[in-house]
Parts: sequence; structure tokens; C-alpha cells
Amino acid sequence: MSDSRIRLAVVFGGRSGEYDVSCSSAASILTYVDRGKYDILAVHIGSDGIWTCEQDVPRFENAADARHWQKATFPAAGTGTMAESMLAAMTEIAARCDLVFPALHGRFGEDGAIQAILEQYGIPYVGNGVLAGALGMDKEYTKKLAVGAGLTVNDAVVLRRGQNELTAAERDRLGLPVFIKPSREGSSIGVSRVDNWDQLPDALDRARQSDEKVLVEAAVFGREVDIGVLERPDGELTVSPPMEILPSVDHAFFDYQAKYDDTTTRFDVPAKLDPAVIAGLSEDALRVFRELDCAGLLRVDFFVAEDGTRILNEVNTFPGFTSHSQYPRMWQAVGLTYDALLDVLISTAQRRSRTPR
Repeated sequence: MSDSRIRLAVVFGGRSGEYDVSCSSAASILTYVDRGKYDILAVHIGSDGIWTCEQDVPRFENAADARHWQKATFPAAGTGTMAESMLAAMTEIAARCDLVFPALHGRFGEDGAIQAILEQYGIPYVGNGVLAGALGMDKEYTKKLAVGAGLTVNDAVVLRRGQNELTAAERDRLGLPVFIKPSREGSSIGVSRVDNWDQLPDALDRARQSDEKVLVEAAVFGREVDIGVLERPDGELTVSPPMEILPSVDHAFFDYQAKYDDTTTRFDVPAKLDPAVIAGLSEDALRVFRELDCAGLLRVDFFVAEDGTRILNEVNTFPGFTSHSQYPRMWQAVGLTYDALLDVLISTAQRRSRTPR
């Protein structure tokens, strides 16, 4: 009897600052994906850009075991050139796999880069396409698109390569504090809070370690609330319950340490919000999904002001994807388990691959 399992490549790692986050997301996927349904090829992209494939992927009891296996299996530095290793890996994926699950965060993955490669090879994949990834990764263009769709965003000034100063009028308009962010980075990497304009040069230097283009954003004082959007195999879009993020008092904002290292950060789902506010957040999240031309999934991050005003902060076209990350936890709150969520995303990708564009 032939093996009827779907041949699935899980691609992870990558050259972005979110390498470790991607490996953790993939560890959860490798742990919970149903091996009775899927035959797995693990594809690791090192921080040096070298691609390595491994088809002998054991079953794991937990994500910690999967992460240990990753570290033991894939060397810190690969051999050959990036181009040679990528060509060899893509040749193997094309020959062996029906579908790719790109578990990549940040640049060179979530930004549409790997999706463009897969499109060239004609290989179906889970999640968002090239355009949605590129637009969603760039905070400047996310804001512009959101404003065009009628949503409210917090005020910001974009500083491009060689621009290091704000005008007096811009400083007056933004006020203090402001947040300095790389335009194309995730997980709050390179983000600083500036309470005095004398701190601006150091904050710009930090942000530009990740991206030459930097946003200087006016602070928004409100509740941090996330909403997830999930595309079902039949094309229906569903919205998760809202999640409120409550960092500990040790963090001035929801930074990298608060996201991944501080066990006192609380995630309240469903968030205790007025039903009218929840309905508005859900409508806004669906509008952003459609305006970005998303596929599969999206996490939309908002601020909710005291008067109920909804302010779009940013979007994540492939949000953190461990079993305890925000996006899966929002769905777990309504009974969609992590393994079932994986099934939905994979089935949706299969359906989209068979549908003419």
C-alpha cells in the first residue's frame, strides 16, 4: 500500500535577527504535526545563509526535544556557498515535497523572499504570498495601506538612509516619548523608547543595525491588543478572540525580553473589552487582511485608547508560532488546538494551490 501522507517541508532558521524565534516556532511544528498525515523534510537555513535538508526527522515528545535535535543536527556553519546550498535544497524540496511550511520570521523569509523562490519553482506553500509579506514586513507601507483603508495609525516620521534629524515641526508634532523602530524587522528587535531628544542618535544607531530605514513613532498610551485572522480551506475568514498583552512593570514596552524571556508577562485572552470595541477590532483586522491580499493567516496588533479608539500598530504575516505564542493561544482559547491549527493552514494552502489565481 502506497504512502498517502502529504510530503511537507518545514523551512526554518534564516538570516534575520529572528533566527532563534524561527527555530523555536519550527520546533513546535515538528513536535505537534501529525506524522500519520505528513511525511516531514526539515530544511534548516543557517544564520550564514547555508541551506541543509534532513529527511530523517524523529518524532518528538515536546518542543524542547525538537529544539535539542535541531542544534545537534544542523551545524552552526554550513559548507559551500549560499547559492549552491539553496539550489541543492530547492532541488530536493521540488523532487520530494508536495507543500512547504515556511516557519521563517523577519527578513529573507517572512518578507516574501522565500515565497518568491517557491513561486519560481511552482511549489505550493503555507501562508502569505510575496506581496503581502513584503508590505506587511515594512511598517511604513503597512501604515500607508491601513490609512488608505480607513484605519487609524499612530503618527510617525520615516528617516531613510542618510537622514538623522527631525525638523522642529516634526518634533513638536510627535511629542515625547517616541519609539524608534527599524522599518523592516520583527520581535521588537532594535526598538528603543526615547524620552529625551538627546537619546535619538543612539536609538537610531541601534535601529540601523537592522535596517537603514527607521520609523520615529509617536507614543500611544492605551491597551495592547492582538487579533488573529485565519483563512479556512473553504475560503472563509474567521477572527480570533482578542488578546491583551500585559508586560510586567520591569519593561517600558513589550520588548524582545518581555516577549520571550519574562515569564511574568501576562496574556489575557479573551481580553476584557467592550463588545463594540471587539467588533471594531475584528472588522479592522479583516479589512487589513483583505487590503494586504493575505493568505492563510495574519496577526494584527492594535492599541485601544481609553475612549475606545482603535489604533493599528503593526501586522505579522507569520507571527510567532510556538504552541504558547500569541497567535496559537488566541485560537486555543476557542478550542482550536495547535495540531488542528496546523491542519487548517496546510489544508488551506493545498486548496489555494489548486485554485486559479
